[in-house]
Amino acid sequence: MATTTLGVKLDDASRERLKRVAQSIDRTPHWLIKQAIFTYLEQVERGHLPHEAGAGATADTDGADAGDATQADAAPQPFLEFAQSVQPQSVLRAAITSAYRRPETECVPVLLEQARLPQAQADAAIKMARALAARLREQKVGSGREGLVQGLIQEFSLSSQEGVALMCLAEALLRIPDKATRDALIRDKISGANWQSHLGQSPSLFVNAATWGLLLTGRLVATHTEAGLSKALTRIIGKGGEPLIRKGVDMAMRLMGEQFVTGETISEALANARKYEEEGFRYSYDMLGEAAMTEADAQRYLASYEQAIHAIGQASRGRGIYEGPGISIKLSALHPRYSRAQHERVITELYGRLKSLTMLARQYDIGINID
Repeated sequence: MATTTLGVKLDDASRERLKRVAQSIDRTPHWLIKQAIFTYLEQVERGHLPHEAGAGATADTDGADAGDATQADAAPQPFLEFAQSVQPQSVLRAAITSAYRRPETECVPVLLEQARLPQAQADAAIKMARALAARLREQKVGSGREGLVQGLIQEFSLSSQEGVALMCLAEALLRIPDKATRDALIRDKISGANWQSHLGQSPSLFVNAATWGLLLTGRLVATHTEAGLSKALTRIIGKGGEPLIRKGVDMAMRLMGEQFVTGETISEALANARKYEEEGFRYSYDMLGEAAMTEADAQRYLASYEQAIHAIGQASRGRGIYEGPGISIKLSALHPRYSRAQHERVITELYGRLKSLTMLARQYDIGINID
């Protein structure tokens, strides 16, 4: 078993020197240090004692080194056990590490240059964006999400800004699981207009105002301000009070349910996505499972993933990982103790479960995304 036994502390100049030499031979600094250690050991073993290891070193130096060594040995190393299993960095990983916390003034010019598209691609992107915007503006109201949104606006005689404000409120309430708590929040925060005191905090109630504005009007509007949306919500309250807010929020939440959840079951989701797949869209289905708290949770999620893979695989009909649908698997749903502190147990137990799902997906030739 390989273990990490030595850490080398370098000043900035030495680190840059090491990095430069390693890059010149297409190796990592870690590799270069390791080879230097082996070379040094081999010299000593052959009897070629290096000058710095000879008897010329003073007693004071030896004493200082011994003191430093003792002090280093006494220093706590809380993550030493985990360090033993850390693999040497590849060239790409070393490049990522060297870019960590790189000054913005160095990064931005490089990224700007890389972000520039060839003129032909840029023209094609602009043309597509204009075509999409035109289709959104000309799109007639029908069933589904667009119809529900327009029904919401028409039923309550709302302006576009009032509709955006209501959608933002509904989005905040969507995170509350039970009706009683939602009603309590509406009474506490909305009826008394106390919700205004929460404006300006992060995350803002109106953080997705531009998105809802696009859905409601077919236009991206950058002029929605928190103050303006605050007044719009107050106008809605003035029109009908708490009952209107509750009913409007209910409709808005049903709309968001259609937007973010493809189906209650995997079969329903596959059926709902079929028409979009025919238009060229590709789906990776997420079972919306939370992290497993118990082994029973993990086994239940494992069975759900297996069932979903069978359903997705049959629907894919051999189209492959690019042309057909796939599945997203959340590792924390497959093991109740998915944490670094349980590293050995997780590797032993989780690996088998993940491998079984991967092999099952391979039989159907569908893709897997790991969350």
